[in-house]
Amino acid sequence: MTAHDATTHALRKTSTTLADGRELIYYDDTEPYVSGGATRDLVDTRALSPSMSQSQMRFDVLTGEWIVIAAQRMDRTFLPPADASPLAPSRPGRPATEIPASDYDVVVFENRFPSLSETAAQQTLPTEVDGEALWPLAPGTGRCEVICFASDPDASFVSLELSRVRTIIDVWADRTAALSAIPGVQQVFCFENRGKEIGVTLTHPHGQIYAYPYLPPRTDAMMRQSRTHFERTGRVLLADVLAAELRSGRRIVVDAEHWVAYVPAASRWPVEVHLAPRRGVADLAELNSPERDELAGVYRDLLRAVDAFFEGVDEVPYISAWHQAPVGADRELGRLHLQLFSMMRSPGRMKFLAGSESAMGAWVNDTTPERIADRLREVLT
Repeated sequence: MTAHDATTHALRKTSTTLADGRELIYYDDTEPYVSGGATRDLVDTRALSPSMSQSQMRFDVLTGEWIVIAAQRMDRTFLPPADASPLAPSRPGRPATEIPASDYDVVVFENRFPSLSETAAQQTLPTEVDGEALWPLAPGTGRCEVICFASDPDASFVSLELSRVRTIIDVWADRTAALSAIPGVQQVFCFENRGKEIGVTLTHPHGQIYAYPYLPPRTDAMMRQSRTHFERTGRVLLADVLAAELRSGRRIVVDAEHWVAYVPAASRWPVEVHLAPRRGVADLAELNSPERDELAGVYRDLLRAVDAFFEGVDEVPYISAWHQAPVGADRELGRLHLQLFSMMRSPGRMKFLAGSESAMGAWVNDTTPERIADRLREVLT
């Protein structure tokens, strides 16, 4: 049992193994489970073949980026009815799901259809595609986890109690620390996709956690910029960005004791807000208890603000992306921050990444960061 010095917040962690060998972890924050007075049902009775991954990574010499080839994901579960969700608890009268227990608080488990997996290392692969040195080839190692925020299939993150949001923050931090310790992992990424408009295939309230064996392109670009900035000024770029936004004040949305939310001066999306701790921390695992306590309320408020951004729209599709410092080189130049954004540009209309963005990577925003900030402040009051 792991207890925190925040008032009355405690968490019990129980790890088990699914029928195919994947790990599943229960994080309990309610009685009688949190104190150990009872335990969840831990036995997965399904007949599953051992979990194996055929994921591989191919290097795109034209861009310098690794591309993950995960063909096993083509047949993953797609928008099942609520009573057949693989993320629901296993209950009598229904097929067994990914979670053996009949109820749960928060659960994390290895994805059944992962983009990256430690088992990918068991493949016998050449080091090059077709024997060509231009095309390096490697197994898609790493790890992909699913985090279920609640057992209720009709819940959403914004509907959760603050105590549950606080638990999820602790779970993100715990998984960040654990996955960062896996040999070869270079970055841990916690995120939530919400909305069919952006490709969500399971409507049950959940997020994902990726442990990458390389630096993803956005992080790689940020680290290049950060190194250049540090060599020129001796300061950390993300810290200077936060300080500049605070000096301006024009795009500040939340100015709290431990956290600041702002719309970036060069925002890409029609709805976008960043959230950063005032204290320079590398990742979620480094947050102290007061910072986690305040984050629970600020984060949920921002999600509610996004939902209220457009009149007549109850649930705005969004991506919530926690950017964390790399695990190895350049870690001192990274800073934890959230990028929360939606591709909805008006009710019922989405910003599609067409020719300029998709083919050329040349971004065009259809609104201004200042207008985004004005609207977010308006719906937050």
